[in-house]
Amino acid sequence: MSLYHWESDTPAARNAEEQGMKTTHEHDERIAKMTFASVYPHYVAKLEKKGRTVVELHEVIKWLTGFSEAKLKKLIDSDVTFRQLFATAKINPNASLITGVICGYRVEEIETPLTQQVRYLDKLVDELAKGRKMQKIPRAS
Repeated sequence: MSLYHWESDTPAARNAEEQGMKTTHEHDERIAKMTFASVYPHYVAKLEKKGRTVVELHEVIKWLTGFSEAKLKKLIDSDVTFRQLFATAKINPNASLITGVICGYRVEEIETPLTQQVRYLDKLVDELAKGRKMQKIPRAS
């Protein structure tokens, strides 16, 4: 089974890639209602398996969302949904420079802002896991 139930290995994601980058309302709602605390350990495990650290994970989360270490811990402990998490985030103005395919979707073409923000985070985690140098992950205009 995939790390996330919406990952590109699923028939639905493969179908989405074939049909373009439009997500469905059901897909967007499923992501919005998912708790960050339920996905966070998967991010950590994926990165640690590849020799990366929680410190690096928190760096990319801070870059994307503006959350301090204390705020991030509070959000995880509060069991917030992705909708709640990103509603309080200050999305980095350079986040739109994150491009590429993650979970079967080209992130720059995702139309639903919340789904796109979650996919930005997924893409950053994926880049870390694939060994991209930490200083190259945050985008600059």
